[in-house]
Amino acid sequence: MNRADIIKEILEMQTVAVVGFSPNKARPSHYVSMYMQQNGYDIIPVNPGHREIGGMVCYPMLESIQKPIDVVDIFRRSEFVPKIVDSAINVGAKAIWMQDSVIHEKAAQKAEANGMLVVMNDCMLRQHKIFKP
Repeated sequence: MNRADIIKEILEMQTVAVVGFSPNKARPSHYVSMYMQQNGYDIIPVNPGHREIGGMVCYPMLESIQKPIDVVDIFRRSEFVPKIVDSAINVGAKAIWMQDSVIHEKAAQKAEANGMLVVMNDCMLRQHKIFKP
């Protein structure tokens, strides 16, 4: 996991569902997502407590999104990762990205066993600045 080739392949994908997207501009989930959107990514907020964040329609769960999802970017505590991975598998996502301090080995293995690319405990913004596809 977190190999440069996998990171680059994920960064080439365009549609990113951000689970745990916060409306608080000071939170990493907000500014990382807005940075990615400003750099050409189709960002889809996922947060059941909101209908709109950052001018974008916000969905309560991955299954409510009506278009294909490439990457599920997780900004939730590690204990929530298994259910998010199950949802990502259900919707046919291609990759899981667990942000800084989000770690769940068993869920990562399950995602990989279902053909998904996985990055764990790393920041998409930071890696984008390094690799810019």
